[in-house]
Amino acid sequence: MPRKGMRTICFSPKRSSTSSATDSRVSSPSPSRFGFSPSRPSFSDSVMDRTLEVSGPAIMKWDPEGSNFAKVTSLIYENRREAKEFIKCVYNLQKAMQFLKTEHSSSDKLVRGQNLMQIAMKRLQKEFYQVLSMNRAHLDPESVSTRSSVSRASTQSSQSDYDVDDSEDETRAAGDSIAEVEDASSIAMADLRLIAECMISSGYAKECLKIYKVIRKSIIDEGLHKLGVEKLSSSQVRKMDPEVLDLKIKSWLGAVDVSMKTLFNGERILCDHVFASSSDSIRELIFTEISNDGATILFGFSENVAKNSRKWPEKTFRLLDMYTAIANRWTEIESIFSSDSASTVRDLAVTSLVKLGESIRSELGEFETALQKDSSKTVVAGGGIHSLTIESMNYLTMIADYSNVLGDILADSPPPETSSLPESYFGVSDTELSPAPAISLRFAWLILVLLCKLDRRAQHYKDVSMAYLFLANNLQFIAAKVRVSNLKFLLGDNWSSKQEAKVKQFAENYERLAWGHVISTIPQNPTAPMPPQQIKEHFKRFNSSFEQAHRKHSLCVVHDTKLRNDLKLSIATKLLPVYREFYNAHRLTATRERSLSVVVRFAPEDVSNCLSDLFFWTNESTESYSFLADSSSSHATSSTSH
Repeated sequence: MPRKGMRTICFSPKRSSTSSATDSRVSSPSPSRFGFSPSRPSFSDSVMDRTLEVSGPAIMKWDPEGSNFAKVTSLIYENRREAKEFIKCVYNLQKAMQFLKTEHSSSDKLVRGQNLMQIAMKRLQKEFYQVLSMNRAHLDPESVSTRSSVSRASTQSSQSDYDVDDSEDETRAAGDSIAEVEDASSIAMADLRLIAECMISSGYAKECLKIYKVIRKSIIDEGLHKLGVEKLSSSQVRKMDPEVLDLKIKSWLGAVDVSMKTLFNGERILCDHVFASSSDSIRELIFTEISNDGATILFGFSENVAKNSRKWPEKTFRLLDMYTAIANRWTEIESIFSSDSASTVRDLAVTSLVKLGESIRSELGEFETALQKDSSKTVVAGGGIHSLTIESMNYLTMIADYSNVLGDILADSPPPETSSLPESYFGVSDTELSPAPAISLRFAWLILVLLCKLDRRAQHYKDVSMAYLFLANNLQFIAAKVRVSNLKFLLGDNWSSKQEAKVKQFAENYERLAWGHVISTIPQNPTAPMPPQQIKEHFKRFNSSFEQAHRKHSLCVVHDTKLRNDLKLSIATKLLPVYREFYNAHRLTATRERSLSVVVRFAPEDVSNCLSDLFFWTNESTESYSFLADSSSSHATSSTSH
């Protein structure tokens, strides 16, 4: 029946004609029916007689097989006061039977009492089932988990929940419907606890637990299904399309969070509350039987992904996401599944972490191998940033976002073999590196491998100045990526400072080789008097060198704004002042000489304008490269998905 105005219904009973008939039928039980003896009874017999006289009618009224009224009506929802009396009758009958058994273990009154007890237990079984089934919404794990402090703190006997007088009943009935709905889960939990304690104390624990486990296990299964968790075998995961697997992993990530915070946590709270009077071992066993299958499916999926997933571009990051999801919820996992009976769930979660960690280390190893095996000899036009650099650094910076778990994953990894590469690439010696965390060493090593590949790639430039510009561009990109990511904290300020110093050195080498010969065409003393022919030669040499340098290096690119401006300023500072002095000192002489006027082609302003146009980036400046695509680790363009 609907539960609207539940307290009004419960505390303002309406007796039907059927119930009245039942009351009259059982109000005057015959002595023979309840085991009365015509002979003078003992004290225990008298207690039992009185108990049978009082409890018999109350219990028989609600015999599920005694009348249609009792069959279709809920005792708790029909009359809460009468439900309280019913529970008291059961406890009194139980005590009287135990008392009588100590003196007359073969008394026929015990048989009568046992018959009544069986009827009462059938009633309570029915009530227990109804409360569980009719309150699925009120007993959902989320609602229960929000009342965790109340549930865990409730240690008093649930019998006191019903031990209220009529005035309190009336006060409760006056509460508005909103408050009643908010308290629905607490009321249902109290009802379940009351019935469970009565049934268990009466020796009917098996029947009570069977009903509870069947219904609550279905809640767990239904909750996981709604969260997108399904049982998948290793072969199913291995054969699954990457796109489908990726979607299932995304669902799983949300499911781990929700299931630990609400689903399993709520079930644990409810179980502890309902069976608070039972032993810890019984509560643990009940919860384990309810949750074990669902938890095994949940953590079994992550283990299968770690062991059997095929390669796809997002694999590394999905594995890290899954590892992080379990690691971040490890406290809850240990708390919820703390018992020995739930050890299989904890072991499976640990195994998942281990397997995921192994797969992640393997992925990093494959990334390093792909770098080591790169043997392409193509160069980037204009000395720009290579796609190898872009893809590798995007991958590493995004991996570094997981530094909190990578520290654990890489903690036991062997240190990188640095002896085969020059110490100067690290910027620090092996002895300085050795105390550093394994994760810092790992990233320093991977960037070192990348720098070595870039150095070899630079050797394929025919123009050495372009090789230095290429190195400056790429190292500047690497240093900038480190500076704005978690790599900054992993590698340290000292590492960044050394790389920035190298960028400056590469830029100076480029400037010297690319523009030094232009500057050398101007006399060391530009204002010194000289014959017209010598002036002519200097202007001709300058024109030729400057035109050649400008034509070649106007195709160069410098992506970083500061590096570009610093480089142009440095070139202009070295070239413009001396050329302006030479130009101003000898321009008049050149214009008076017809043969010289044609060779004065660049005014200082023209030189300045030409220099200001250098090094601007274009879309064609960076080579298209598929380094990480082949290694199934590319993440250069996937930042929006993470």
